[in-house]
Amino acid sequence: MKFPSLPLLASLLLVATQPAVALKSDRQQPLDVKADSTEGSLGDGTATLRGNVEIRQGTLLIRADIASVDKVEGRVRRFELNGNPVHLQQEIEEQGLVSAEARKVEYEVATGIVTLTGAADVNHPQYHISGEVLRYDMNIQHFEGSGDDDQGRIRIRLDPEVIPDDVAPESPPDAEQEDGSEG
Repeated sequence: MKFPSLPLLASLLLVATQPAVALKSDRQQPLDVKADSTEGSLGDGTATLRGNVEIRQGTLLIRADIASVDKVEGRVRRFELNGNPVHLQQEIEEQGLVSAEARKVEYEVATGIVTLTGAADVNHPQYHISGEVLRYDMNIQHFEGSGDDDQGRIRIRLDPEVIPDDVAPESPPDAEQEDGSEG
């Protein structure tokens, strides 16, 4: 089996960078790519990995049925991952594990736009977002989304800031009785 070039795989890493920074050490780790088969050009053109596609680098793990990569002038222009579903997960700095899945994930390298289509679902330690289509602009860390055909709505769950039970809420600094006297 032939493996795609390093620029292809490095660009795959960008898929999992949700609105937080992936572990810095991940990018220093070797890439491990596995698939049942590959075909196409590893130079300019299109390369396709098929069957049990698994891409690992540090804490990043991507699983798909098919990964297709377009290269122009030695650079990755675009890639598409398809699966039932495609699974992505990666540890992010000081926040924990981010996981995402969708039937199709597209990444336009020049624009930094990642599009998750088909039952798209992202679990971040601080939020959960799901819908039929989720677009994420990595340049400005911005999500857009649309709902599915059944309900036509996108779903977002934000976790509240929780004050630990052993910490009592502070009284306002000017907490005096209404008549102006103390205690």
